[in-house]
Amino acid sequence: MSNGFLPISLEEMRERGMEQLDFVYVIGDAYVDHPSFGHAIISRILESHGYTVGIISQPDWKDDKSVTVLGRPRLAFLISAGNMDSCVNHYSVSKKRRATDAYTPGGVMGKRPDHATVVYGNLIRKNYRDIPIIIGGIEASLRRMAHYDYWTDSFKRSILLDSQADLISYGMGEKSIVEIADALASGIAVKDIGFIPGTVYKTKDISGIYNPVLLPSYEEMKEQKELYAKSFGLQYENTDSCTGRPLIEPYPNNVYVVQNPPQPPLTTEEMDAVYDLPYMRTYHPSYEALGGVPAIAEIKFSLISNRGCFGGCSFCALTFHQGRTVQVRSHESILKEAKALTKEPDFKGYIHDVGGPTANFRHPSCEKQLTHGVCKNRQCLFPSPCKNLKADHSDYLALLRKLRALPGVKKVFIRSGIRFDYLLADSDDTFFKELVAHHVSGQLKVAPEHISDAVLRRMGKPENAVYERFVAKYKKLNAEMGKNQFLVPYLMSSHPGSTLKEAIELAEYLRDLGYMPEQVQDFYPTPSTLSTVMYYTGLDPRDMKPVYVCRNPHEKAMQRALIQYRNPKNYDLVYEALTTAGRTDLIGFDKKCLIRPRRLAGEKNSQNEKGYQGTGRKNAGNSSKQQKKKKTIRNIHKKK
Repeated sequence: MSNGFLPISLEEMRERGMEQLDFVYVIGDAYVDHPSFGHAIISRILESHGYTVGIISQPDWKDDKSVTVLGRPRLAFLISAGNMDSCVNHYSVSKKRRATDAYTPGGVMGKRPDHATVVYGNLIRKNYRDIPIIIGGIEASLRRMAHYDYWTDSFKRSILLDSQADLISYGMGEKSIVEIADALASGIAVKDIGFIPGTVYKTKDISGIYNPVLLPSYEEMKEQKELYAKSFGLQYENTDSCTGRPLIEPYPNNVYVVQNPPQPPLTTEEMDAVYDLPYMRTYHPSYEALGGVPAIAEIKFSLISNRGCFGGCSFCALTFHQGRTVQVRSHESILKEAKALTKEPDFKGYIHDVGGPTANFRHPSCEKQLTHGVCKNRQCLFPSPCKNLKADHSDYLALLRKLRALPGVKKVFIRSGIRFDYLLADSDDTFFKELVAHHVSGQLKVAPEHISDAVLRRMGKPENAVYERFVAKYKKLNAEMGKNQFLVPYLMSSHPGSTLKEAIELAEYLRDLGYMPEQVQDFYPTPSTLSTVMYYTGLDPRDMKPVYVCRNPHEKAMQRALIQYRNPKNYDLVYEALTTAGRTDLIGFDKKCLIRPRRLAGEKNSQNEKGYQGTGRKNAGNSSKQQKKKKTIRNIHKKK
């Protein structure tokens, strides 16, 4: 009997009367039929256009035949590594293996390979020499052109070449995948499909491409990092469907990788149609005995209201993946989904989130974007809000009020990121007041990321004074309403532009605030972000100016420890950082000091010094290897 999910076996195909599938979709995640999962959207979109799709989830890449279990598809294989880049999924920023995988049944780690898209592509090509292969998802999307790979510390070719695929459907892909399917179904050979927006293809003939941008060749960029920075700057200027031009990246043997302009943003009606497809809204029942799929817990009672982001943070890949034009669902579509949530047996009355990449973006930043596209050389919010910015929360506010009024709903939280500079740009305080009154679950998470304006400029974030204004207003509104709600700021260490000087500046700020964050995110160089290009090249692609980059693992550890200077485990690293930076004035007993001096030989810890003495004399003597690390870092900062 059919269970409502797409077939995952020959038996389920036969139950549905299917002899051969149009598409076989190989995915690195567990099969979860929910619109928060890219594979669910793409497969249901194809199904709605009359195509049959089967799912091979997390095939054993050590078994050559694991990708053949559904037979040869009529039109093509589709591949996605999953909702996350497979290497981000596997490793922390320190390249240590993570213990669990939320996208795998039972949270088990190791069910997909590193660089999964490449591995799956080569596995399929080994079994089917002539079958079309279409790759997509965030891993393929952000590696569509030559890129720096942090995990192998190497400069890699377009993933199109390494995976032996024929096409990349980049970005969200709803429109491009249907056009690809229709082209294949009409008999067009995959090698001749080079005309669809939102795709990347390879060719040896570029004579017919209209008005292209010729990027530096892969071989040139591999030899000269500055050429990669320039290339990325050109790519960054061509991420809009209205203004983007075809990009051509040359490779040896007269091969060219060509990126067509992005697919157009979805209209509200198109977004509604995507979220109205017949998703089962949970994981495949075959996973129940394995403990289910942990990731479902985070999104089961959350609502997606938008996509795209004009925030422009340097370390974020949204510009390259979803684009800067905000796309939204209608109130009716979201309310329909919310009503369905309230009927779930385990719904407790709480909607966990209503948002997207940035929760409080519910329309394009200005009227010009929909007809003229986003500006190529200007940001909407950075370094300060554009004069054409339309800062208006009225639509989002109206949506939240309707959700709060639904029978069975006790509380509607906002857990997606709130862009606080956009919030302050709105002259009407109504949304801010209702945010504090109704939508904070005791703590509001915000992302100032840093407090040094020099680092914030490289991050594409507003200056610290803007965050200070937000904090003051948030506290004032809480006091007026008699609420005791807190802010949880996300902070990042070791971002390009941050030296020990800026890291200490952040530590002093936290000291004055009386706050020590429980978690600190060390900068993670992921593909296709401005910050990653800075990390690899030492240049900012926006102005081609040199940027200080912290690459030494020991210095990164010091920068991270400074943010949590009160933690006794960090004492030695903080002591070394302050000594190296010439800030021993912050070691002492004054209230402005970050840590106390090292305990003198024979001196007992006093009660009020407990927690500041670190490991005392035990680690006072360093090995020659540690001394060498220290000397290297001191030399770096002398040069600085």
